[in-house]
Amino acid sequence: MKYHEIPISVRFNEIDAYNVAWHGHYVAWMEIGRNGLASSFGMDAQQLQELGYFGPVVALEVKYFKPAHFRDALTVRTTLRPTESATLVFVNEICGADGVRLATGVTTHVLTDRDGIMQFTLPTEIAGRIDAMKRWLELP
Repeated sequence: MKYHEIPISVRFNEIDAYNVAWHGHYVAWMEIGRNGLASSFGMDAQQLQELGYFGPVVALEVKYFKPAHFRDALTVRTTLRPTESATLVFVNEICGADGVRLATGVTTHVLTDRDGIMQFTLPTEIAGRIDAMKRWLELP
């Protein structure tokens, strides 16, 4: 299995009074990773909207292991967890420059049309893009 990787650096405005990255920024970093992977296959938030769909987050899980600090060089690794339904489950790992895992996270997205109607089967154009993503990530 492969991952999409994107480098980020902890900015001064992302640290808190304890001089560590505020926990909410990890969610934003996961979004950077998720959109980086998805855009490679025509499925980031804007691209989905252009196709007539939305992918709102319906579940979010983050586990923290070690803090990040100002100017730390991080890598956000993102992959897709295959599902049987019309949902997208992205799995993230945020690592320090030394490769040590700082946090992991999972976001689950449903697919809706522009009117907010949940799709129970994947539209053909979306299914094809997901299949291409899964092949690139070397997923079953």
